Amino acid sequence: MRYSDRSGGLSARVRKQRQEVRLRAADMLAGNIKPLRVGRLLGVTRKSAYEWHRA
Repeated sequence: MRYSDRSGGLSARVRKQRQEVRLRAADMLAGNIKPLRVGRLLGVTRKSAYEWHRA
């Protein structure tokens, strides 16, 4: 079962790792790298990359 960061179930280490990926994605998106490419480079879903881009 997968847990979102907001619902608990993840260790502090895993939450920190996920936050680091989100911050890397934000930097890449700010550098005009397309969301699909960001997702591929970081190993996250296309949906996540586009959600981060929208945010």
